Amino acid sequence: MEVTAQTVAGWPFHALLRGSPLNRPRVAVQKTNIMGRTLYRSSLTVTSAGSLLSIIGSAGQRHKLSLSCLSGYAGKLSFFSHPSASFFCSSSLGRTGMDRFVCYTSEGETVQKSYRWPDNQKPRICILGGGFGGLYTALRLESLLWTDDKKPQVLLVDQSDKFVFKPLLYELLSGEVDPWEIAPSFTELLKSTSAHFINDKVKLLRPFDHLDNSGKNGPGRSCSGGTVLLESGVLVEYDWLVLALGAAAKLDVVPGSAEFAYPFSTLEDAIKVDDKLRMLEREQFSKDSSTISVAIVGCGYSGVELAATISERLKGRGIVQAINVETSICPTAPFGNREAALKVLSSRNTKLLLGYFVSSIIEAPPSKDSAVFIGAEQEISVDNEVKTHSKYILELKPAQRGLQNQILEADLVLWTVGSKPLVPELEPSEQPRALPLNGRGQAETDETLRVKGHPRIFAIGDSAAMRDSSGKLLPATAQVAFQQADFAGWNLWAAINDRPLLPFRFQNLGEMMTLGRNDAAVSPSFIDGFTLDGPIGHTARKLAYLWRLPTDEHRLKVGISWLTKAAVDTVASLQTTIANALSLS
Repeated sequence: MEVTAQTVAGWPFHALLRGSPLNRPRVAVQKTNIMGRTLYRSSLTVTSAGSLLSIIGSAGQRHKLSLSCLSGYAGKLSFFSHPSASFFCSSSLGRTGMDRFVCYTSEGETVQKSYRWPDNQKPRICILGGGFGGLYTALRLESLLWTDDKKPQVLLVDQSDKFVFKPLLYELLSGEVDPWEIAPSFTELLKSTSAHFINDKVKLLRPFDHLDNSGKNGPGRSCSGGTVLLESGVLVEYDWLVLALGAAAKLDVVPGSAEFAYPFSTLEDAIKVDDKLRMLEREQFSKDSSTISVAIVGCGYSGVELAATISERLKGRGIVQAINVETSICPTAPFGNREAALKVLSSRNTKLLLGYFVSSIIEAPPSKDSAVFIGAEQEISVDNEVKTHSKYILELKPAQRGLQNQILEADLVLWTVGSKPLVPELEPSEQPRALPLNGRGQAETDETLRVKGHPRIFAIGDSAAMRDSSGKLLPATAQVAFQQADFAGWNLWAAINDRPLLPFRFQNLGEMMTLGRNDAAVSPSFIDGFTLDGPIGHTARKLAYLWRLPTDEHRLKVGISWLTKAAVDTVASLQTTIANALSLS
């Protein structure tokens, strides 16, 4: 079916914002067939300083747009293709700080699905990513006081349906926590708020605010800030955007790492590692085979916490070999935490290979005596022959003088080195980047957490290249994301209410690390040189994280669960002590 020529003639941009009956910042024009199906749709976000002369559409052709600018303005028009729509069209003015026009169209029988906000007259805040930064920003916005006409609509988008409290992932391997305790669903966490959640992956970001940095569309205005395209094909138009996408494990570092190494940064990663350990433990029990060997690449906080947790779990049945390019573990950690970790690791079956880097990982040839008869990794061929599970060979090369090459064999390889922010994936590679990114792919922000050149976009957590007063990048930790979420929520309130934004100042409250089921190290920043370790440190760490859980309701549920488990463990320990005493007598 053809789309007949359509003309929208002579709309002065300023008329759309001033006394015209069309006095709306967003204007939609569409053509439908006799069945009521949309054939042609154009959404306009406009400001003054020009006139839209015509939009013409015909079957199988791009829609054409011409823009007439007032004298003294240099108009620029650009088109580019997009897989989910016919094209995007944008024009900007040559003068710095002047107005702009943005148009989106779809042609033929293509119907662009758009997210329908409950009320287009109220501010629309889209938060990309539901980690510590994104979720806690949404909860912070809900806790602030708003007038009815300015209370924003909040949409949280994440590719997972669960929020993951990542500092407690290690406790999944030790059996201290259940998955529901550290990975509640977003629906549950947001049910008492006005925020909405979409389980989807972000595919493309198209900001509009960089076309006009004059501030005329600044605080408090309801002009569109841009659009976000999701993998499902849904287009989300927003007024304000929060980039809190986090980062993914960077596995493609050396040959074989992406194929054979396990990352440890998500709930799915933790479950896979736990399943693999269970399979190795069952195999060893049933076959009485050799010692389980686990190789951990990286001795930062994540690598050391994994080494301590897994070595305690395996006890004498396995050995953990931790590899680090530095000559010490946790080089940026407080002295007390580092010493507590070294003490624990030296008391367990753990070997530290410091001053080495992994140059390659290959799969070892299968041996006849390593058949697996249980678990998810069991594979049976056509002739009912059970295949063996794989072992891996790591080639280590020295990063320091005086060391020799080494070869390690491992049943399980865990990779904790490196991460890659997800922001660069939001922009098409064939177009110039709209967001200013640093070398790691993080968005450069000003001191208020707004992306430079984008007054409608805030970036926090792993997505932000935020620097401290000395110009040093802040670490990508949960503590930083917690604090940035608090400031991002407040600054969104301030921007919408035309109030001054607050500069972000990170306050280091200290550092914590788990070292096993009843061991941890906690170094508070307000007491110089002081470290809590052992059972007291373990209790302090769990209480601190219990307090940091997202909502009061979830905090109460988890607190009751932990108290119940502690009571059961205490009774069991008391029974064991009494039984041992009676047996001796």
